[in-house]
Amino acid sequence: MTQAINSLYRQLPSIDKLLQEPGIIPLVESHGQTRVVDMLREMQEQARFNIRNHQTLPEWSDNWAASLNNRIKQEQTSALKPVLNLSGTVLHTNLGRALLAESAIEAVTQAMRSPVTLEYSLDGAGRGHRDRALADLLCTLTGAEDACIVNNNAAAVLLVLATVAQGKQVVVSRGELVEIGGAFRVPDVMEQAGCRLVEVGTTNRTHLKDYQQAINPETGLLMKVHTSNYSIEGFTAEVSGEELAKLGMGVQIPTAIDLGSGSMIDMTQYGLPAEPMPGEYLRQGIDLVTFSGDKLLGGPQAGIIVGRKKWIDAIQRHPLKRALRADKMTLAALEATLRLYQHPEQLHQKLPTLRLLTRPQSEIHDMAQQLLPRVRAYYGEKFIVRDEPCHSQIGSGSLPVDRLPSWALTFTAIDGRGSTLEKLAHQWRNLHNPVIGRLYDGRLWLDLRCLEDGSALLRSLLPSL
Repeated sequence: MTQAINSLYRQLPSIDKLLQEPGIIPLVESHGQTRVVDMLREMQEQARFNIRNHQTLPEWSDNWAASLNNRIKQEQTSALKPVLNLSGTVLHTNLGRALLAESAIEAVTQAMRSPVTLEYSLDGAGRGHRDRALADLLCTLTGAEDACIVNNNAAAVLLVLATVAQGKQVVVSRGELVEIGGAFRVPDVMEQAGCRLVEVGTTNRTHLKDYQQAINPETGLLMKVHTSNYSIEGFTAEVSGEELAKLGMGVQIPTAIDLGSGSMIDMTQYGLPAEPMPGEYLRQGIDLVTFSGDKLLGGPQAGIIVGRKKWIDAIQRHPLKRALRADKMTLAALEATLRLYQHPEQLHQKLPTLRLLTRPQSEIHDMAQQLLPRVRAYYGEKFIVRDEPCHSQIGSGSLPVDRLPSWALTFTAIDGRGSTLEKLAHQWRNLHNPVIGRLYDGRLWLDLRCLEDGSALLRSLLPSL
C-alpha cells in the first residue's frame, strides 16, 4: 500500500513543470504568475489530501490547466451578479432596490474616472461641505431652507436625533415604532443616538393630547414616523404633520418626520396610490424630514434630510456627519436623479422606478403572450406553463397594502410535487444570468412587470439560444 501511495505522490507535477504547460502559460499572462502559482500550490495540496485519505488522485488531475482555468473563473465571478427580477417586487431590498437612470449611471462613471469638485470651490471661496450643490437642488424641489445627504435613511434618522435631542426625550406615537429591514428598530436607533424614548397613544390610536401631555422640560423632539412598511386599518387615529408642527411651534420644541420611502412627486397623477411628500410636511411647518434615496425617489442608496437651515447647519457640524457622509459616486448619482425631477414631462420615461411602476397591465400581458409559446415548448414535458394575471408589489416598505395589476408566466409541476418546483427555482437561480421568481399557491411565478427585454429571459431559460 505504501508503495502505491508513493507512486501516486510521484505523479504530481512540479510547479515549474505546470507553468510550462501550453494551457497554463496564457493564464499566467492574464492573471499573473503570483496568483497562478498560489492556486497551483493549493491544487497540489488538495491532491495530496486526496491521496492520503482516498488512495487516489482527484478526478481533475488529468487536466491541471482546465481545472485551474475553471477555478480562476469561479474565483473572479463577482459576488454582485446581475439577475432578472421576476419576483413581483419592484423595489426589492435584497436585489438592490431602485435601478438607476442612464444619466445617473453616466454621472457615476464620470465621477469614478476623474477628480471632481467634491469639496473644492473653483471660484476660490474655500472648502465647502460636499453636499452643498445637492442641497441647493433639494431646496428647489422641496421648498426646504437647507438639506443634507448621508449614506442611508437610518443614518439620517440617527444624525437628526443625535443633533437635536441627544440626552433628551423624544416623543413618538406607540403605533409608529416600526421595525425596518434587517431587524433595525426605531427605538434602537434612538438609544444609539443618546435619546430617551417616550411612547404616547396606543397601537391603533394616538391623539394630539397624547403628545401634549408628554411634554416636559426634558423633551427635545416631537417625532412622527411614516409607517411605510405596514398598515393599521379599522378603528384608528393619528396626529397629522400639520397638528404636530403647530404644537411644536407653540411650545418651541422642534419636530421631525421620518418618511422612509420618500416620494418626491404626487404618485396619483400616474395612477399610483398616494404617498406623502417631503415638501408637504415642510409647508405644514415640520422642522426636519428624512427619507431614502433608493426607494420611490428612484436613485442610489442615500439618506436625505431637508428642513430648517439652523438645524441643518447643526447637523453638518455634528461629528457623526463625517462618519455617515455619502461618497462622490452616491452624490453624482443622486444629483443626476434629482435633475430628472426638473423635467416632470419626461420623468416616467427616464426614471426606471417610475417607468416600471407605471407599466400598464395590457403591455405586460402582450409580453407574456409573446414569450409563452417558446417557454412552453421547452418546459412543457414536466410543467404546465400558462400566462396568468397577478399583482406586483412596490416593495422596500413602500405602500405595503397596495398592489399593481400585472401578468406572469406560471409553472405547475405535472408530477404535483412541490420539490419539483423548488428544484426548478434553484436551477434558475444558478443560471449564468439568474432568474428570480417566486413560489406561491403551488406554482412558480415569473411576474413580468420588471422585464422590459423579453429576449433576455429567453436567452436565460432556453439554453439553445
